[in-house]
Amino acid sequence: MGAQKSIHAGKAKIDVNVDFTHKICASMMLPSLRNTGSPLSLVIGRYCHFSLCIKHPNLFGGSEKLDVSWDKGLYDSNILVAYRRPRPQWVAQQCFVMQHSLSPEIGVHGIPVDNFSRSGSGGVNLSRFSVGLDLNEPASSKWSSTTSVKFENVRLLSDDGRSITRDLDGFPVTCSGNAHDSMVVLKQESQYAKANEHSFSRFTMQIEQGIPVLSKWLIFNRFKFVASKGIKLGPAFLLTSLTGGSIVGDMAPYQAFAIGGLGSVRGYGEGAIGSGRSCLVANTEVTFPLSKMLEGSVFLDCGTDLGSGRLVPGNPAMRQGKPGSGVGFGYGLRFKSPLGHFQVDYAINAFQQKTLYFGVTNLAS
Repeated sequence: MGAQKSIHAGKAKIDVNVDFTHKICASMMLPSLRNTGSPLSLVIGRYCHFSLCIKHPNLFGGSEKLDVSWDKGLYDSNILVAYRRPRPQWVAQQCFVMQHSLSPEIGVHGIPVDNFSRSGSGGVNLSRFSVGLDLNEPASSKWSSTTSVKFENVRLLSDDGRSITRDLDGFPVTCSGNAHDSMVVLKQESQYAKANEHSFSRFTMQIEQGIPVLSKWLIFNRFKFVASKGIKLGPAFLLTSLTGGSIVGDMAPYQAFAIGGLGSVRGYGEGAIGSGRSCLVANTEVTFPLSKMLEGSVFLDCGTDLGSGRLVPGNPAMRQGKPGSGVGFGYGLRFKSPLGHFQVDYAINAFQQKTLYFGVTNLAS
Protein backbone atom coordinates (compact mmCIF):
# COMPACT_ATOMS: atom_id res chain seq x y z
CA MET A 1 0.00 0.00 0.00
CA GLY A 2 2.03 2.93 -1.26
CA ALA A 3 1.87 6.30 -2.95
CA GLN A 4 4.14 7.96 -5.49
CA LYS A 5 4.34 11.56 -6.60
CA SER A 6 6.54 13.38 -9.13
CA ILE A 7 7.55 17.00 -8.49
CA HIS A 8 8.97 19.02 -11.41
CA ALA A 9 11.73 21.50 -10.53
CA GLY A 10 12.90 23.27 -13.67
CA LYS A 11 13.86 20.46 -16.05
CA ALA A 12 14.47 17.98 -13.23
CA LYS A 13 11.94 15.60 -11.80
CA ILE A 14 11.91 14.59 -8.15
CA ASP A 15 10.33 11.21 -7.43
CA VAL A 16 8.78 10.77 -3.99
CA ASN A 17 7.67 7.30 -3.00
CA VAL A 18 5.94 6.35 0.24
CA ASP A 19 5.50 2.64 0.98
CA PHE A 20 3.61 1.56 4.08
CA THR A 21 4.01 -2.19 3.50
CA HIS A 22 7.47 -2.55 2.00
CA LYS A 23 8.12 -5.68 4.02
CA ILE A 24 6.17 -7.59 6.62
CA CYS A 25 8.03 -10.33 8.43
CA ALA A 26 7.34 -11.95 11.78
CA SER A 27 7.38 -15.18 13.73
CA MET A 28 4.86 -16.66 16.12
CA MET A 29 5.44 -19.21 18.86
CA LEU A 30 2.74 -21.84 18.49
CA PRO A 31 2.30 -23.59 21.87
CA SER A 32 1.74 -20.38 23.83
CA LEU A 33 -1.32 -19.47 21.76
CA ARG A 34 -3.37 -21.34 24.38
CA ASN A 35 -2.12 -18.99 27.09
CA THR A 36 -2.81 -15.58 25.62
CA GLY A 37 -5.87 -13.63 24.73
CA SER A 38 -4.43 -12.20 21.54
CA PRO A 39 -2.20 -14.07 19.07
CA LEU A 40 -0.78 -10.72 17.95
CA SER A 41 0.91 -10.38 21.35
CA LEU A 42 3.27 -13.18 20.30
CA VAL A 43 4.31 -11.72 16.96
CA ILE A 44 8.05 -11.22 16.95
CA GLY A 45 10.10 -9.18 14.54
CA ARG A 46 9.87 -6.01 12.49
CA TYR A 47 6.53 -5.41 10.84
CA CYS A 48 4.18 -2.52 9.95
CA HIS A 49 7.07 -1.14 7.93
CA PHE A 50 7.09 2.45 6.63
CA SER A 51 9.39 3.55 3.80
CA LEU A 52 9.94 7.00 2.28
CA CYS A 53 12.21 7.52 -0.74
CA ILE A 54 13.07 10.79 -2.50
CA LYS A 55 15.13 10.81 -5.73
CA HIS A 56 16.51 13.76 -7.68
CA PRO A 57 18.09 12.75 -11.04
CA ASN A 58 19.76 16.09 -11.92
CA LEU A 59 20.67 17.91 -8.73
CA PHE A 60 23.08 20.58 -10.04
CA GLY A 61 22.36 20.34 -13.75
CA GLY A 62 25.13 17.82 -14.44
CA SER A 63 23.13 14.59 -14.12
CA GLU A 64 24.10 14.23 -10.46
CA LYS A 65 21.78 11.89 -8.56
CA LEU A 66 20.58 12.35 -5.00
CA ASP A 67 18.73 9.56 -3.20
CA VAL A 68 17.24 10.03 0.26
CA SER A 69 15.45 7.15 1.96
CA TRP A 70 13.90 6.61 5.37
CA ASP A 71 12.80 3.19 6.59
CA LYS A 72 10.89 2.96 9.87
CA GLY A 73 9.72 -0.12 11.74
CA LEU A 74 8.21 -0.38 15.19
CA TYR A 75 11.60 -0.62 16.89
CA ASP A 76 14.16 0.29 14.25
CA SER A 77 14.86 3.02 11.73
CA ASN A 78 17.35 3.74 8.95
CA ILE A 79 18.10 7.03 7.16
CA LEU A 80 20.30 6.92 4.05
CA VAL A 81 21.56 9.81 1.88
CA ALA A 82 23.47 8.91 -1.30
CA TYR A 83 24.96 11.38 -3.80
CA ARG A 84 26.39 10.19 -7.15
CA ARG A 85 28.28 12.13 -9.81
CA PRO A 86 28.29 10.85 -13.40
CA ARG A 87 31.53 9.23 -14.56
CA PRO A 88 32.54 7.21 -17.64
CA GLN A 89 31.37 3.60 -17.51
CA TRP A 90 34.91 2.20 -17.76
CA VAL A 91 36.04 3.79 -14.45
CA ALA A 92 34.87 3.18 -10.89
CA GLN A 93 31.59 4.88 -10.02
CA GLN A 94 31.74 7.07 -6.92
CA CYS A 95 28.96 7.51 -4.38
CA PHE A 96 29.05 9.69 -1.28
CA VAL A 97 27.00 8.02 1.47
CA MET A 98 25.76 9.20 4.86
CA GLN A 99 23.69 6.86 7.01
CA HIS A 100 22.19 6.62 10.48
CA SER A 101 20.50 3.51 11.84
CA LEU A 102 18.91 2.58 15.16
CA SER A 103 17.88 -0.97 16.07
CA PRO A 104 17.60 -3.28 19.10
CA GLU A 105 20.83 -5.27 19.59
CA ILE A 106 18.91 -8.53 20.05
CA GLY A 107 21.37 -10.75 18.16
CA VAL A 108 24.08 -10.38 20.83
CA HIS A 109 22.37 -8.94 23.91
CA GLY A 110 18.91 -10.49 23.46
CA ILE A 111 17.84 -13.07 26.02
CA PRO A 112 16.70 -16.48 24.65
CA VAL A 113 13.34 -17.65 25.98
CA ASP A 114 10.90 -20.52 25.35
CA ASN A 115 13.57 -23.15 24.61
CA PHE A 116 15.50 -20.71 22.41
CA SER A 117 12.60 -20.28 19.94
CA ARG A 118 12.62 -16.51 20.37
CA SER A 119 14.78 -13.76 21.87
CA GLY A 120 13.61 -11.09 24.28
CA SER A 121 15.10 -7.62 24.49
CA GLY A 122 18.26 -7.25 26.52
CA GLY A 123 17.69 -3.52 26.95
CA VAL A 124 20.52 -2.59 24.53
CA ASN A 125 19.99 -0.65 21.29
CA LEU A 126 22.57 0.07 18.60
CA SER A 127 22.86 3.59 17.15
CA ARG A 128 25.28 3.73 14.21
CA PHE A 129 26.30 6.81 12.20
CA SER A 130 28.57 6.48 9.15
CA VAL A 131 29.80 8.77 6.41
CA GLY A 132 32.13 7.95 3.54
CA LEU A 133 32.67 6.99 -0.08
CA ASP A 134 31.66 3.89 -2.09
CA LEU A 135 33.57 2.91 -5.25
CA ASN A 136 31.82 0.46 -7.59
CA GLU A 137 34.27 -1.12 -10.00
CA PRO A 138 33.09 -1.81 -13.58
CA ALA A 139 31.46 -5.25 -13.54
CA SER A 140 32.73 -8.07 -15.72
CA SER A 141 30.48 -10.84 -17.04
CA LYS A 142 30.63 -12.76 -13.73
CA TRP A 143 32.44 -10.60 -11.17
CA SER A 144 31.48 -7.35 -9.44
CA SER A 145 33.37 -5.45 -6.77
CA THR A 146 32.72 -2.58 -4.37
CA THR A 147 35.25 -0.76 -2.19
CA SER A 148 34.26 1.71 0.51
CA VAL A 149 36.00 3.79 3.15
CA LYS A 150 33.85 5.21 5.93
CA PHE A 151 34.04 6.83 9.32
CA GLU A 152 31.72 5.14 11.82
CA ASN A 153 30.54 6.19 15.24
CA VAL A 154 28.64 3.63 17.30
CA ARG A 155 26.66 4.33 20.46
CA LEU A 156 24.72 1.91 22.65
CA LEU A 157 21.43 3.16 24.07
CA SER A 158 18.97 1.93 26.65
CA ASP A 159 15.32 1.38 25.76
CA ASP A 160 14.51 4.93 26.92
CA GLY A 161 17.22 6.46 24.69
CA ARG A 162 20.00 7.06 27.25
CA SER A 163 23.64 6.33 26.37
CA ILE A 164 24.95 3.30 28.23
CA THR A 165 28.43 1.82 28.70
CA ARG A 166 27.39 -1.49 30.34
CA ASP A 167 24.71 -4.12 29.85
CA LEU A 168 22.23 -5.38 32.44
CA ASP A 169 24.91 -7.61 34.00
CA GLY A 170 27.41 -4.77 34.30
CA PHE A 171 29.72 -5.77 31.42
CA PRO A 172 30.98 -3.16 28.88
CA VAL A 173 29.01 -2.88 25.65
CA THR A 174 31.68 -0.93 23.74
CA CYS A 175 35.29 -1.79 23.00
CA SER A 176 36.60 1.50 24.41
CA GLY A 177 34.52 1.24 27.59
CA ASN A 178 33.20 4.73 26.88
CA ALA A 179 29.79 5.79 25.62
CA HIS A 180 30.81 5.30 21.98
CA ASP A 181 33.29 3.61 19.64
CA SER A 182 34.85 5.37 16.64
CA MET A 183 36.57 3.76 13.67
CA VAL A 184 37.53 4.22 10.04
CA VAL A 185 36.59 1.09 8.10
CA LEU A 186 37.98 0.07 4.72
CA LYS A 187 35.65 -2.52 3.19
CA GLN A 188 36.10 -4.65 0.09
CA GLU A 189 33.19 -6.74 -1.23
CA SER A 190 33.45 -9.00 -4.27
CA GLN A 191 30.74 -11.14 -5.81
CA TYR A 192 30.85 -13.92 -8.39
CA ALA A 193 27.64 -15.11 -10.07
CA LYS A 194 27.01 -17.64 -12.80
CA ALA A 195 23.64 -18.94 -13.99
CA ASN A 196 22.02 -21.00 -16.72
CA GLU A 197 18.65 -22.68 -17.25
CA HIS A 198 19.35 -25.54 -14.81
CA SER A 199 21.53 -24.08 -12.06
CA PHE A 200 23.21 -21.03 -10.58
CA SER A 201 26.25 -20.38 -8.40
CA ARG A 202 27.01 -17.32 -6.29
CA PHE A 203 29.93 -16.44 -4.05
CA THR A 204 30.25 -13.25 -2.02
CA MET A 205 33.26 -12.24 0.07
CA GLN A 206 33.54 -9.26 2.42
CA ILE A 207 36.70 -8.01 4.12
CA GLU A 208 36.60 -5.09 6.58
CA GLN A 209 39.71 -3.48 8.00
CA GLY A 210 39.65 -1.03 10.90
CA ILE A 211 42.28 1.66 10.21
CA PRO A 212 44.01 3.20 13.27
CA VAL A 213 43.77 6.87 12.30
CA LEU A 214 43.81 7.73 16.02
CA SER A 215 45.25 5.55 18.78
CA LYS A 216 41.89 5.05 20.52
CA TRP A 217 40.04 3.97 17.39
CA LEU A 218 39.30 0.29 16.74
CA ILE A 219 41.83 -1.85 14.81
CA PHE A 220 40.39 -5.11 13.48
CA ASN A 221 39.98 -7.36 10.47
CA ARG A 222 36.57 -8.91 9.79
CA PHE A 223 36.01 -11.54 7.12
CA LYS A 224 32.71 -13.00 5.90
CA PHE A 225 31.71 -15.18 2.95
CA VAL A 226 28.47 -16.57 1.52
CA ALA A 227 28.53 -19.41 -1.02
CA SER A 228 25.28 -20.65 -2.56
CA LYS A 229 24.33 -23.16 -5.23
CA GLY A 230 20.96 -23.84 -6.83
CA ILE A 231 20.17 -26.87 -8.97
CA LYS A 232 16.98 -27.77 -10.81
CA LEU A 233 15.92 -31.37 -10.09
CA GLY A 234 13.07 -32.05 -12.46
CA PRO A 235 10.15 -29.89 -11.28
CA ALA A 236 11.88 -29.27 -7.92
CA PHE A 237 14.69 -26.85 -7.08
CA LEU A 238 17.48 -27.52 -4.55
CA LEU A 239 19.17 -24.53 -2.91
CA THR A 240 22.16 -24.88 -0.58
CA SER A 241 24.25 -22.17 1.03
CA LEU A 242 27.18 -21.89 3.41
CA THR A 243 27.93 -18.74 5.40
CA GLY A 244 31.02 -18.20 7.53
CA GLY A 245 33.09 -15.45 9.06
CA SER A 246 35.67 -14.46 11.63
CA ILE A 247 37.06 -11.32 13.26
CA VAL A 248 40.50 -10.67 14.78
CA GLY A 249 41.85 -7.65 16.61
CA ASP A 250 39.84 -5.12 18.61
CA MET A 251 36.23 -6.13 19.09
CA ALA A 252 33.09 -4.86 20.76
CA PRO A 253 30.26 -7.29 21.65
CA TYR A 254 27.98 -5.79 18.99
CA GLN A 255 30.47 -6.86 16.28
CA ALA A 256 30.02 -10.57 17.07
CA PHE A 257 28.42 -12.94 14.56
CA ALA A 258 24.88 -13.69 15.77
CA ILE A 259 23.58 -17.19 14.95
CA GLY A 260 19.91 -18.10 14.90
CA GLY A 261 16.72 -16.64 13.46
CA LEU A 262 15.11 -16.06 10.09
CA GLY A 263 17.87 -15.89 7.48
CA SER A 264 20.19 -17.95 9.69
CA VAL A 265 18.87 -21.02 11.55
CA ARG A 266 15.08 -21.14 11.60
CA GLY A 267 13.39 -22.48 14.72
CA TYR A 268 15.50 -20.25 16.96
CA GLY A 269 15.19 -16.61 17.98
CA GLU A 270 17.55 -13.99 16.61
CA GLY A 271 21.01 -14.83 17.96
CA ALA A 272 19.54 -17.49 20.29
CA ILE A 273 22.08 -20.15 19.24
CA GLY A 274 25.13 -18.05 19.95
CA SER A 275 27.27 -15.01 19.21
CA GLY A 276 30.96 -15.48 18.55
CA ARG A 277 34.13 -14.20 16.94
CA SER A 278 33.57 -16.84 14.25
CA CYS A 279 30.54 -18.58 12.78
CA LEU A 280 29.49 -21.21 10.27
CA VAL A 281 25.90 -21.61 9.05
CA ALA A 282 24.61 -24.11 6.47
CA ASN A 283 21.15 -24.00 4.85
CA THR A 284 19.47 -26.49 2.55
CA GLU A 285 16.01 -26.05 1.03
CA VAL A 286 14.03 -27.91 -1.62
CA THR A 287 11.04 -26.20 -3.26
CA PHE A 288 8.51 -27.93 -5.49
CA PRO A 289 5.43 -26.69 -7.35
CA LEU A 290 1.98 -27.45 -5.98
CA SER A 291 0.06 -25.31 -8.46
CA LYS A 292 0.70 -22.45 -10.88
CA MET A 293 1.16 -19.90 -8.07
CA LEU A 294 1.83 -22.12 -5.03
CA GLU A 295 5.07 -23.87 -4.04
CA GLY A 296 5.91 -26.14 -1.13
CA SER A 297 9.29 -26.38 0.59
CA VAL A 298 11.25 -28.47 3.10
CA PHE A 299 14.39 -27.13 4.75
CA LEU A 300 17.22 -27.94 7.13
CA ASP A 301 19.37 -25.26 8.81
CA CYS A 302 22.32 -25.66 11.15
CA GLY A 303 24.84 -23.27 12.68
CA THR A 304 27.71 -23.03 15.16
CA ASP A 305 29.98 -20.39 16.70
CA LEU A 306 32.93 -22.81 16.39
CA GLY A 307 33.59 -22.47 20.13
CA SER A 308 34.39 -18.76 19.78
CA GLY A 309 31.59 -17.38 21.99
CA ARG A 310 33.92 -17.21 25.00
CA LEU A 311 36.27 -14.96 23.00
CA VAL A 312 33.69 -12.16 22.72
CA PRO A 313 34.33 -9.47 25.37
CA GLY A 314 32.10 -10.13 28.37
CA ASN A 315 31.08 -13.53 26.94
CA PRO A 316 27.39 -12.56 26.56
CA ALA A 317 26.46 -15.89 24.97
CA MET A 318 27.58 -17.92 28.00
CA ARG A 319 25.88 -15.54 30.45
CA GLN A 320 22.63 -15.94 28.52
CA GLY A 321 22.93 -19.73 28.35
CA LYS A 322 23.17 -19.99 24.57
CA PRO A 323 24.16 -23.49 23.36
CA GLY A 324 26.67 -22.38 20.72
CA SER A 325 25.29 -24.72 18.03
CA GLY A 326 21.84 -25.72 16.81
CA VAL A 327 19.76 -27.38 14.13
CA GLY A 328 16.34 -26.40 12.79
CA PHE A 329 14.15 -28.11 10.20
CA GLY A 330 10.64 -27.75 8.83
CA TYR A 331 8.48 -27.05 5.83
CA GLY A 332 6.65 -24.12 4.28
CA LEU A 333 4.55 -22.62 1.52
CA ARG A 334 5.39 -19.92 -1.07
CA PHE A 335 2.50 -18.12 -2.77
CA LYS A 336 3.21 -15.72 -5.65
CA SER A 337 0.46 -13.39 -6.81
CA PRO A 338 0.18 -10.02 -8.57
CA LEU A 339 -0.36 -8.45 -5.14
CA GLY A 340 2.90 -9.76 -3.70
CA HIS A 341 4.84 -12.77 -2.46
CA PHE A 342 3.53 -14.55 0.64
CA GLN A 343 5.68 -17.00 2.60
CA VAL A 344 4.95 -19.26 5.58
CA ASP A 345 7.55 -21.48 7.30
CA TYR A 346 6.94 -23.96 10.12
CA ALA A 347 10.20 -24.70 11.95
CA ILE A 348 11.22 -27.03 14.80
CA ASN A 349 14.47 -26.59 16.71
CA ALA A 350 16.62 -29.12 18.57
CA PHE A 351 14.52 -28.60 21.71
CA GLN A 352 11.32 -29.58 19.85
CA GLN A 353 10.04 -26.02 20.11
CA LYS A 354 7.83 -25.04 17.17
CA THR A 355 7.79 -21.62 15.51
CA LEU A 356 5.73 -20.25 12.63
CA TYR A 357 7.32 -17.61 10.39
CA PHE A 358 5.35 -15.59 7.90
CA GLY A 359 6.33 -12.86 5.47
CA VAL A 360 4.89 -10.59 2.81
CA THR A 361 7.13 -8.79 0.31
CA ASN A 362 6.88 -6.85 -2.95
CA LEU A 363 3.35 -5.63 -2.42
CA ALA A 364 1.87 -3.77 -5.37
CA SER A 365 1.27 -0.07 -4.99
